[in-house]
Amino acid sequence: MSPGVQGTVVLVATLLMLMSGVPVAFGLGAVAIVFLVIFHGFDSLRVVAETFYGGLNDFTLVSIPMFVMMGAAIGSSPAGKDLYEALDRWLYRLPGGLVISNLGACALFAALTGSSPACCAAIGKMGIPEMRNRGYPDDIATGSICAGGTLGILIPPSITLILYGIATETSIGRLFLAGVMPGLLLTGMFILWTVFLVWKRGIRTHAAHFRYSWKQKFQSIPKVAPFLAIVVGVMYVLYGGVATPSEAAGVGAALCVASAVLIYRMWRPKAWLGILLGTTRESVMILMIIAAAVLFGYMLTSLYFTQTLAQAIADMQVNRWVLMALINIFLLVMGCFIPPAAIILMTSPILLPIITAAGFDPVWFGIIVTINMEIGLISPPVGLNIYVINGIAPEVPLMEIMRGAIPYVICMMLAIVILSVFPEIATWLPNQMMGQVR
Repeated sequence: MSPGVQGTVVLVATLLMLMSGVPVAFGLGAVAIVFLVIFHGFDSLRVVAETFYGGLNDFTLVSIPMFVMMGAAIGSSPAGKDLYEALDRWLYRLPGGLVISNLGACALFAALTGSSPACCAAIGKMGIPEMRNRGYPDDIATGSICAGGTLGILIPPSITLILYGIATETSIGRLFLAGVMPGLLLTGMFILWTVFLVWKRGIRTHAAHFRYSWKQKFQSIPKVAPFLAIVVGVMYVLYGGVATPSEAAGVGAALCVASAVLIYRMWRPKAWLGILLGTTRESVMILMIIAAAVLFGYMLTSLYFTQTLAQAIADMQVNRWVLMALINIFLLVMGCFIPPAAIILMTSPILLPIITAAGFDPVWFGIIVTINMEIGLISPPVGLNIYVINGIAPEVPLMEIMRGAIPYVICMMLAIVILSVFPEIATWLPNQMMGQVR
């Protein structure tokens, strides 16, 4: 059986396994082990444990549970509610000010947690009922939070970018910096679309005479300022060369825990037990996926699938932008069925030599991949954020949530086009702060 046929069989089996609902780590591991045995015999099992362990034998991985705990400490506190209220008091007079407040809160909360579902849940629980009570249509109320939540995997610190950096051996510091400007670009595009839609529908949410006083506006700042200062501090020590990603993540997690205790009086052991359990559960899940993906990658390499695919693409001799369009279509389709972590860990090692040979910047490509993953988060049938929002507002039909999210999907696709035309949006900041890659 040729490598191409073997690869096709593996691909079909993997998609069927992941679409069956089996946990991603177990699905990837099972497929890898079964095909190693089928094509190389039982002797190949000798390398399974070593390869699995080798996938986790990287000190950079320590940053993942630290960033997860950082997000869990903030997500379990009223920080999301306070962010939302602070922005609402400052933006309430703009058309669609409440939706803009929610999108802004999502962007800021994304910088604190790095998790899209956590961002959706934290801001959505407060924002969706408030928007519906003030007369916003269900599609705007739910679709905007769906889209805003996706910013959690783009705006640093981002676990998705960490996974891409580990899978491709790309600087995580550069990836974090590269995510800043595209994250702001996407936030701005979401806001512009929302303002246009609210203006077109003629929606008003406050009485003409309603005003927040300056005192009320400034009263909303003190509680959220320490958390934002922590994010700025983590970024500074990371990009200033003061600390490694793992050290910066550890300090950030410790400061977020201390801030949650001091600001919100989270003293009860029960609350902290929930935070520790949630952190452990999510961290182990991510690390298991990483180890299983490394084993899966070893299996693909041993079958010469990756080499055959790379050679086949190279032999196509198509324009590099046609190649990039095909890769984007492939990632978009994958994102509709498979979670982002699995896609990045499965495909990045395969795609990296292809895109570098075509002359594309791996850091820039990491941002393109991440935006594709964002689209997958609000695209059926997986669409994790859609189901998170449906859990928060079960009375809103699922199709209504999807209808509200579709325009934001188009915004993300447009952002990919803009970044393709102007790659400096992603590469300028890391080049300025960390120097050109030679």
